[in-house]
Amino acid sequence: MINIFHIVSNKIWSGPEQYAYDLMLKLKDDNDYYVEMVCGKSDSVLSRFRPLEIPLSILPLKGITDLDSPKRFKRLLKRGQNIIHVHSFGDAVTAVLAKYMSDNSDNIRIVMSLHGVERPRLNMVSKKVYRELDRVVFASQKAYDSFMPRIKNFDASKAVIIRDSVLINNDTTAPSLREQLGIPDDRALIMYQGRLCHEKGVDTLIKALAQLDRSTYHLVLVGEGHHKFMAQIKGFIVANQLLKNVSFMGFSPCVQALVKQCDFGVLPSIVPEALGLSNLEYMMHSKAHITTNNGAQLEYLDHGKNALLVNPENQFELADAIKSLIEDKQLREKIGTQAKKDYDEHLGYDTFFRQMTTLYKSLF
Repeated sequence: MINIFHIVSNKIWSGPEQYAYDLMLKLKDDNDYYVEMVCGKSDSVLSRFRPLEIPLSILPLKGITDLDSPKRFKRLLKRGQNIIHVHSFGDAVTAVLAKYMSDNSDNIRIVMSLHGVERPRLNMVSKKVYRELDRVVFASQKAYDSFMPRIKNFDASKAVIIRDSVLINNDTTAPSLREQLGIPDDRALIMYQGRLCHEKGVDTLIKALAQLDRSTYHLVLVGEGHHKFMAQIKGFIVANQLLKNVSFMGFSPCVQALVKQCDFGVLPSIVPEALGLSNLEYMMHSKAHITTNNGAQLEYLDHGKNALLVNPENQFELADAIKSLIEDKQLREKIGTQAKKDYDEHLGYDTFFRQMTTLYKSLF
């Protein structure tokens, strides 16, 4: 049996946390693995991991200057084969130091999943940390190409591309959005889910909607954001008389049940996405969605076939794309049907899980 430790230090719930959650949910039912979770002190994140019912430890996880966390973490490492799976560079530092301190260092491997399109850190300490990693997992070719050509003296055989996926959640306990929010049947129910922030293009989305006929749509925003950004977009909504057209749902544990209710989704990220787990949630549930063309979306989405692609931060182009899906139900259904087919054939979770567990086993 291989012991798997996932370290997650983020204080908010986003793609890396969902990735770790889904992976641990599958691993805990696999007899080849023992799974533990290590988290920082964030009640909102901890409350969402606790339902997994696996051992969970809370450490400071404050990054490169935090020596207490690796000292405490090394005590958790078991006899036998151990894999520490981290989801940020700061947590990789904790893992490397814990390995150095452990009496069982020969049986410890470290895997880092990179969840963004990012460049490597090039200072001396960072280079040493990278060399200590046994595998770096990239979610897409886009993420790989941003990182690997810029790092010197790194063993390329340690880098692997495993396209992310997301587990289907069959929870049907979500409220009826149309009933709860009073959305008429003749209005398109549009959805965005994810972090509410400028980087995800939420303000561009609101500006695009302000250009459209308010009697034709209702937008539901599922997710959380920093209070300053939230105040800004709510101010814009009030100023543009969109209060009856936009609803904030906050975090939802049953987001896929909400996705099933929408007519289509909009994910207008400004920063390049390493993959885009939210995109997959629309695809798996046969929903059309609009997204941007500046990230790994181009590796699995084809404009006009399984999604609509627009340029980032272009509110006018985004408004046109939204208008086309509001007005053309047949186009929505056509795109949603093809998206589901492509997800089933190329992007399903079973493929991701098989590749990840093959990687784990290859390390020993």
